[in-house]
Amino acid sequence: MIKIGIVGGTGYTGVELMRLLALHPQVSIQVITSRSNAGTAVADLFPNLRGHVDLNYSEPELEAYRDCDLVFFATPNTTAMKQARALTSAGIRMIDLAADFRIKDIATWERWYGASHACPDIVERAVYGLPELNRDAIRAAEVVANPGCYPTSVILGLLPLLRAGRIDPASVIADCKSGTSGAGRQANVSTGFCEITESFKAYAVSGHRHLPEIRQVLQSVDADADVVFVPHLLPIIRGIHATVYATARGSADDIQALYEDYYQQEPFVDVLPQGCHPETRTVKGANICRIAIHYLPESNKYVVLSVIDNLVKGAAGQAVQNMNLMFGFSETSALESAGVMP
Repeated sequence: MIKIGIVGGTGYTGVELMRLLALHPQVSIQVITSRSNAGTAVADLFPNLRGHVDLNYSEPELEAYRDCDLVFFATPNTTAMKQARALTSAGIRMIDLAADFRIKDIATWERWYGASHACPDIVERAVYGLPELNRDAIRAAEVVANPGCYPTSVILGLLPLLRAGRIDPASVIADCKSGTSGAGRQANVSTGFCEITESFKAYAVSGHRHLPEIRQVLQSVDADADVVFVPHLLPIIRGIHATVYATARGSADDIQALYEDYYQQEPFVDVLPQGCHPETRTVKGANICRIAIHYLPESNKYVVLSVIDNLVKGAAGQAVQNMNLMFGFSETSALESAGVMP
């Protein structure tokens, strides 16, 4: 049994973490912090957790999680880096669900996130927490940078093609759509019901913060990789659908088998039969990425369709998957539930 702390337990990823961890047989949640809700019962804010999480929120001070084995940061960007040195010095491992440790080049991170990084040395030794790419390194990690939701969907969709050299690596276009929970729980006019219902739009076309993360990971597989990434906002709560295009190299005859073989041993990647079209509703609430690969002979293009729940495989579920690896638990522990339909 390990002791867990959650910093920032009032947002969508924080409550999703609690939902998953409450049923983990080898985890005890010791502390959940929130500066604005300190003293409030978690179940008063999130009634779905009544009978599952019997804790009050605490102030986010180091002493609150001094006895923890692992601390999750379900907080805005630039929060985890301010406490990382104190935690790691105390021998406490951490998983950051924000972006403080994802980008290895500090100048790039500072340009995209508009802040000076508090601990570049910890960034250097942090492990990017995509199990399908870095499983062995995650097991030994002191600090895990949980991937972003868009990057998870795009990278998992492309890995087999990049690894096998089956695409022009500089030809990638990622056309991605997300539900509104990706914008967080804080009230915002642009994501209000009346503003998004019966509408659909692109945003951040000139540059989204997940672009350098996607580019960094793809280039770690193929140095010549590049990507055009355009996100869109869907009038749904949960889900990401990534449609990824790339110019093909070589024969496409075995491409379905390539994907099925590549992900055969992966518990949370489901390659659909040839000709299928994955739907976001099939992964709602589940820690799984569903993928379909299509080939367009007229244009010699591959089209990869990749869907995830942005709050689960795109955030909290992947974080629990990483925790399982870090502590030698079954990788699927607390993550085996199917998606919720309808």
